[in-house]
This record gives sequence, C-alpha cells and structure tokens, in this order.
Amino acid sequence: MSAGHTLPTIVTEPETIGALAADLSAAGFTVDGVEALWGAEAAAALHRGNRMAAVRAARGRLTDQLVPRYTLAGLFLLGFRQSRSAVETALPTVGVEALVRAGLVRLEDAPTEPDVVPQVDLRPYAFVDDLGAGSWWIVSDLGELALGTALGEEHVLGIGGASTTLSGLQVPVPVARVLDLGTGCGIQALHARRFADEVVATDISQRALDIARFNAALNGVDGIEFRLGSLFEPVAGERFDRIVSNPPFVITPRREGVPSYEYRDGGMVGDALVETVLRGIADHLEPGGTAQLLGNWECRWGSDGLDRVRSWLADAELDVWVVERERQDPPAYAETWIRDGGTKPGTAEFDELVDAWLDDFASRRVTAVGFGYVVLRRGRGRGRTGGAAHLRRFERVPETLGSNPAGLGATVARVLDAAAWLAEHDDTALAAAHLRVAGDVTEERYYWPGNDDPTVMTLVQGGGFGRRVDADTALAAFVGACDGDLSVAAIVGALAQITGVEEAALAADLLPRARDLVLDGLLLPA
Repeated sequence: MSAGHTLPTIVTEPETIGALAADLSAAGFTVDGVEALWGAEAAAALHRGNRMAAVRAARGRLTDQLVPRYTLAGLFLLGFRQSRSAVETALPTVGVEALVRAGLVRLEDAPTEPDVVPQVDLRPYAFVDDLGAGSWWIVSDLGELALGTALGEEHVLGIGGASTTLSGLQVPVPVARVLDLGTGCGIQALHARRFADEVVATDISQRALDIARFNAALNGVDGIEFRLGSLFEPVAGERFDRIVSNPPFVITPRREGVPSYEYRDGGMVGDALVETVLRGIADHLEPGGTAQLLGNWECRWGSDGLDRVRSWLADAELDVWVVERERQDPPAYAETWIRDGGTKPGTAEFDELVDAWLDDFASRRVTAVGFGYVVLRRGRGRGRTGGAAHLRRFERVPETLGSNPAGLGATVARVLDAAAWLAEHDDTALAAAHLRVAGDVTEERYYWPGNDDPTVMTLVQGGGFGRRVDADTALAAFVGACDGDLSVAAIVGALAQITGVEEAALAADLLPRARDLVLDGLLLPA
C-alpha cells in the first residue's frame, strides 16, 4: 500500500464488528496468545523488523489448535497474504466477505483459490492502569514492514512508544468530559473513556476517525463522539475537564518533495504546532481541569528549548509542569523521522531528505530538539483561566526514570495536589504541619573503608520518577524523623538541639528542601 495506492474506507457495521470480536477472542488472539506462538526472542526480532524469526519460531510450535491464531497473526501482524480457506477457518463467524466490505482485507486471484491480502494492521494490545488490567484489539494502517515500501502520507499510525507514554500520563481521576485532540487510531480516547463519562475525539483525517470509530466499536467502548477538524476548531466555545493530545508535533521541512504525514506533521514551521496547542489549552479547560500532551520544542542558538516553552505559557494563569525526557541533535532527529516514514538509510532519497531537514534547522539556527510532555491545570476561580497558578516547573528527567508499567498518571495527579497544598502553606503553616515519609522511599549510604560516618547519603524514590536526592546529615535526619507524629517545627527544634546549630538557620535550610520533597512525593502531608 504505497503512497500511490488508494486506501480503503474503513466501514463500521455492528454485525460485522460483533462477529469479528467473537472470532478473535475464540482464536486466542491476545498479547499473551500471540507471544505463545513464537516466544519473546522472536517477538523482539519482529520489533526490529525481522519477520522470519517469528515465522520460524511459530512453525516449530504449531498445533492444530494454534493454526487459526497463526493465520490471523500472519495476516494482520506480519502482513502475509493467506489462503481464503485458512482465513475462513480462523474467522468462521464473520467470514471473509464481511472483512472485505469493512475494508480490512481484499481478495486477489491465485492459482487454486483467492488469496486474502491484509489492508490494515490489526493487533491485540494489553495495558494496566488504576482500574486494573485491560486488553483491546487495535486497527491501524499497515507499516513499512508489511508494505515493503515507504508509508503513504494519509497513514494512520498504530500504538507506539509515544502512545503508551501519553496513555500512562492520563490522570486516573473520574471526570465528566475529556477532549482527545488529534485522536489518530483512537487509542487515547479509549483510555480516556475509562475515567470519563464522555469523550470527544477530533482529527483532521477522516480516515483516522473511521479507524478510531471502528476500534471503539470493536472493543465495545461507547460514549466517544468523533469530530472532523483541525486542532480546536471542532470544539470552538466548549470546555472540558481533561484534554489529552499526542499532536502531530514532528518538525518537518516545508519543502516540495518532503512527505507530509498527517499522523505526525501539523503543517506548520518548526515547533509552531506545539506552541499553538499550548496557547489554546486555557480557553478549553473547565475550572480545575487538566491537560496532558506530548511535544517537541526547538533549542535555538543562544536559547534553551524549555525557555521557549516557558515563553509560550508565560501569560497563562495555569499550573505548568514541563518534563523534557530526551534531546536529539539535528542529524539524529532527521534520521529518526525519515526512517519512521519507511525511507531506508543509504539511499539517494534518504540523503536528500536529511539534507532538507538540516537546511530547515539551519534556517532557524536550531542546535537540538527536545521531546517530552506538558501537564497543565486550570485553577478553580472564575476568570478566563481560573485563578493564580501554583506550579511552574520546567525540568529534564532522563528517560531511564519513571518507567512504572501502570504509567505516571497517578504521579501527575499527586504532584498537582502537592503543588496546591504547598501553595496553601506558607513557611509558618508548613512548620506547623506533620509530614511522613512515602512508603516507597529508601535511603542509600556509602562509606569509605574504615569510616563510621557515611560519605554519601541518597534518598531514593521507588515509584513515580524514581528520583534520587542527595542528602546531608541534617536532611537525612529530618526525613528519618518524619513519621507523622511530630510537626516540622518540632523536628527542626530537636535537630537544632542535637547538632548545636541555630534553630532559625536550620529551619531556613530545611524548609525549602522539605517543600521540594513534598512536591516530588518523597514526603507526604500526614
């Protein structure tokens, strides 16, 4: 299905959907079921683009019971055509003709019987959130591995690393209305619906909306309204309790001959798409509403990327938390997204695209591109944005931190709550408060051989971002005494007596650090 191929329309018919779901379930077409076909080693090879490892491993494990599952995996995951009789056996309830009408497969003549050729990728997906474990089947367009060529510009992307990052960031608190801005295959809308009464999912691509609607129906998820349009146009004048977005943030040269993929390219110069989305958020959040989104931002000569994001949100009376997880130099960034489109390194086309990307970056003196996520919250006041902001945090957190399989949504909620609590407690109120150490916090100590006193002490957070905080003797002793029984002032006073340090000076040292520990979740209000 190359750029010149007409993509089929995806049609959602309730009878077809119900029969397909029943057949997929009966065949054991789940994440665990597929891994049982070929094992973890072959699954890792498949992730690297090696289909044959999966084929060989599966052939060695096949039993009569696994043949239907292998047929489905070969068709929809590996992209191999299958005989019609094999597909009819694997999907006896829905049948091949219904799949053709739905736009999922097509038939091609073959010597003995027609072959069934996949038109889409259809794969099982499993996840864990605060409501527990769940699983769905997700339809998207075939990738370059199955196509054998570069992607078409109308390609609808399936689930990737960015998708799971954003779904894990969604705050796991029930709300009334959620907006999924740029829904793509609909995965964020499905996740959002687990914590919302109603979801509005928008996209500029009608094909993306067709696929997202199909996915919602296939998994029995209702309460999602799909709307066509760019950015906030489909929801003009509306407000939501939560906004989630994995927008088309990829920075792409605006040059003829450079593919413009709808799923990742917003059609603006540089990082202007992310800027536009961030500047528009406040107008669409209800008081107390939150937003979580992903983005790229440019680091230009003489200015940092996080400073650019800070300038976009300078006038917004919102709580702001921006986390940069990765930073790439211009060549690495260009190579990443050119390969993502299916163009292979070492080809003339690849070289031409790299040249275009580097010219584009040079025109704006871009030295690097940051990737990360943005968390926003509107206050509960009555103004346009809802009141004063309590949190303004722009930080770099390595990708290696914060790998909780259930995601960071609970951490996001806790940080926002902690920021509100700290805003209500000046130093006098904080001194009177009682704090306790979070249950996932441990302490590491390192000693020189033969010494009784530690040379390094580190507070280690087991959950959340897994932060590591260097501690001196005073801070370690303070945290160790935070069991909820004594007030902060009482602990500081006791430590001052023990150490001989003036109490006011010790308080001036410890209170700001205690605030940081509360915000990061190492200390909790008791």
